[in-house]
Amino acid sequence: MLSVLRGTQRSFQVVLLFLVLAVFLMLAFLPVDFKLLPSDKAQEPPVTNIMFLKTHKTASSTVLNILYRFSESHNLSTALPKGSSFHLGYPWLFVTRYVEGMKQSGHLNHRFNIMCNHLRFNLPEVQKVMPNDTFYFSILRNPVFQLESSFIYYKNYVPAFQRVKSLDEFLADPWKYYNDSVGLKNVYAKNNMWFDFGFDNNAPAETAYVRTCLSEVERQFHLVLIADHFDESMVLLRRRLRWQLDDVVSFKLNARSQRTVSHLMSESQERVKHWCALDWQLYQHFNRTFWAQLHAELSPRRLREELEQLRVRRRELTTLCLQDPEPKNKTHIDDPNLHPYQSGNAEILGYNLRRGLDNTTLRICQRMVMPEVQYMAHLYSLQFPDRTPKSIPFLKQ
Repeated sequence: MLSVLRGTQRSFQVVLLFLVLAVFLMLAFLPVDFKLLPSDKAQEPPVTNIMFLKTHKTASSTVLNILYRFSESHNLSTALPKGSSFHLGYPWLFVTRYVEGMKQSGHLNHRFNIMCNHLRFNLPEVQKVMPNDTFYFSILRNPVFQLESSFIYYKNYVPAFQRVKSLDEFLADPWKYYNDSVGLKNVYAKNNMWFDFGFDNNAPAETAYVRTCLSEVERQFHLVLIADHFDESMVLLRRRLRWQLDDVVSFKLNARSQRTVSHLMSESQERVKHWCALDWQLYQHFNRTFWAQLHAELSPRRLREELEQLRVRRRELTTLCLQDPEPKNKTHIDDPNLHPYQSGNAEILGYNLRRGLDNTTLRICQRMVMPEVQYMAHLYSLQFPDRTPKSIPFLKQ
């Protein structure tokens, strides 16, 4: 009888070992669903108090969409422009009265989780809106391409751009067209990113002044991303915020058609670096710090792996969500509610969603392609259902 029991026990152990091996082999060969990949610090909760300084013409609308989606999906509060406004007081220095829901009293009565609309940075006032543990970050772009984009986008708005046919013509003799006493409309024509950080865009690029300002940005911001390396920026941002992969996967928003992208002469490209010397030094400095932080965080092999994960997931969502992976101009976008705002000489593109999506998938895909103005109006109605909804005039045309 004892020998029978021992034989049965050995048989059970063999069967158990076989089952464990079988499960292990199944897991090893199953396809990986990247949307479930956690950050390396998944045991810690995700960062939910975030201030993003949205600079101009730097892929910041795509970052804004990422933050809006995270805010909505996690039921967070976003500091949105008051009333009918679409900016937080820009181009004036930010003050709290530009935020919907902030009462102007002697004590703090409301803090928000996310702040990401256009504003001119003013830390003491921002700190009245955001919690003490807020993560501050921003994004920069090579000033050559940033100024080219601004010229096309703000061509009819900026006095300095209105009398020239091309940016090459403007850069050949910028002081002929630029007047720093005209007012704030000209901020898009010279050191616009420097201005967004709250500094004087017309200041001389003296070494001591620049060094002081760069040190100030380093103290105030935990991370400055680089639009020219957007995927690498998303890899690092995801790690710092301890977010899931799907949280930072995006489609490019507010992008122009190639026919409205101009190609500057080599002489003009060099002139940008002198004309926008403050922006150029800002970009060079934080391009260096970005790569230093990225390489300190990830080995080259791990970086390649995480970039591939990001790109694979983007391709998966492109196939899932989009009727055509290529963005379309306004006249070829079926849903008028997804028409992007058009400005200057830029032809801003958008997307068509696949037909027949189930409700859950449709909701996810809609949020990923929703233009900035429409998404802000949507969040405003969710957060302030008792207020008059934001009107979007260009959708009524």
